[in-house]
Amino acid sequence: MMDIHQILKQLPHRYPILLVDRVLELEKGVRIKALKNVSINEPYFSGHFPHRPVMPGVLMLEALAQAAALLAFDTLGETPDDQTVYYFAGIDGARFKRPVEPGDQLILEVELDRMKAGIFKFKARAKVGGEIATEAELMCTMRKIPLAA
Repeated sequence: MMDIHQILKQLPHRYPILLVDRVLELEKGVRIKALKNVSINEPYFSGHFPHRPVMPGVLMLEALAQAAALLAFDTLGETPDDQTVYYFAGIDGARFKRPVEPGDQLILEVELDRMKAGIFKFKARAKVGGEIATEAELMCTMRKIPLAA
């Protein structure tokens, strides 16, 4: 549905914080299903944890937020410019159900719950092999910022 080149045109994130590799399904204004390939080469694995590498939970939430941003931009029919920043506004009910390790494929499933006054609310879950690894309700917003001189 959307490859890495199209994702790079939508999201300002770059290595090492770009956490969406491919969009598998996208239903405008409803839901997105995306993929993050988890590689042993990820920079955080050297310290989290050296003897048993595990993807940090906050990065799973960030991956879900990036998928949510792609859904929001598609819903609005917008391609963000250099002055558009997509921020977390809140995270509720975050739960971590299983570790995510090198070699896993993290499937990011995000549904738009509501959109009001520039605030988007999403129901999000990340799965590995059909098992929920992480779930949360995410609130995000877009803001225009002036470019630095």
